Amino acid sequence: MDQPATSRTIDTQCVVAGSGPGGLMLGLLLARAGVDVTVVEKHADFLRDFRGDTVHPSTLDIIDQLGLLDELLKVPHTQAPRLHAEIGGRDVTIADFSRLPTKCRFIAFMPQWDFLDFLAREARKLPNFHIVMSAEVTDLIEDGGRIAGLVARTPDGSVEIRARLVVGADGRNSIVRAKAGLEVESFGAPSDVLWMKLSHQPDDPPYTMGHGGPRQGFVMVDRGDYWQCGYVVRKGSFAEVKEKGIEAFREAVAAVSPLPADRVAEIRSWDDVHLLSIRIDRLKSWWRPGLLCIGDAAHAMSPIGGFGVNLAIQDAVAAANILSVPLREGRLADRHLAAVEKRRAFPTKATQKLQLMMQSSSKKRQESAVKRSGPPSFVKGIARWPFLAHLTGRLVGLGIRSEKVNMAALKAR
Repeated sequence: MDQPATSRTIDTQCVVAGSGPGGLMLGLLLARAGVDVTVVEKHADFLRDFRGDTVHPSTLDIIDQLGLLDELLKVPHTQAPRLHAEIGGRDVTIADFSRLPTKCRFIAFMPQWDFLDFLAREARKLPNFHIVMSAEVTDLIEDGGRIAGLVARTPDGSVEIRARLVVGADGRNSIVRAKAGLEVESFGAPSDVLWMKLSHQPDDPPYTMGHGGPRQGFVMVDRGDYWQCGYVVRKGSFAEVKEKGIEAFREAVAAVSPLPADRVAEIRSWDDVHLLSIRIDRLKSWWRPGLLCIGDAAHAMSPIGGFGVNLAIQDAVAAANILSVPLREGRLADRHLAAVEKRRAFPTKATQKLQLMMQSSSKKRQESAVKRSGPPSFVKGIARWPFLAHLTGRLVGLGIRSEKVNMAALKAR
């Protein structure tokens, strides 16, 4: 059910800031476990371009545990049992999901707004789930050294939401973590991505997601009637790219794209190009009394491997498994929040380490005139030993320490 935005004060057991994949999954799981939960979202809807749209096998397994997989797969999507790269004009499988010990041995490419609509629709069926749209978090409420709620600005004025637990799931630019004064450790990134749409034609490459170009500097995701394309540029260089003009940009894209050169004429102006500023960071501590951060609010990821969405989902499942019973029974303690961080810290650090290693390799290649024309060494290795594609498939598809829903916690109420 939707909480009217005109309410001046709301009392709930848990308030979640942000209705991304992690926030909505946590809200759904807590509500199913009998916890009264309110999710606040600063936008009026979920419709925003170029968000992370990969739903990995590990996430599909969680949806299946909840008995919702058949319904989810009715949502328009494309399935990728393998991921590809173009190396020297040859198509190479770089990740193969066909041997995963899961029900769904593929990545589902689904517009994130559709995935979020699905989660919100299922959550709204529960009487103790509430969502407030067009509500931007502006401050936290503190009582006796403990976070006791938050304040949000809505079109009808300010609303105060008091709760035993505040969860920051509001992304890499999290207001919650900033207001809480949580310290962020940044690891940097050498690249940014410029996203654009190009039409999908019958004779286009047959893969659902691929990396093209001599330096793997072009990413393509099949959206059915169009390609979502990403062109990799040096960190902070978008202004320089724009100074050279849109025609020079079209030529640069055409040089690395496996699509026909005339397709780039569909990039009519810079309004058709969207900057994704890549960064990798994580909180030194994910919590303080009364507050916990998950997903990008706790650890911003590079888009490499599409891990961000699925790590947020894994965080949400771990948080629900650990917190639902203490929240429901009114005995939530700091040790429970610390347990969530302890559970999710290793997979987060390990995944970020892998991304940093890949980006370090990419940076060295960019700085080396000798090696500039070759793909990353890990891609060369997969091309040389195809069996490695199954290992990367497992890493990408399942991640590190994938979570399972504690169904007993959902039923024991």
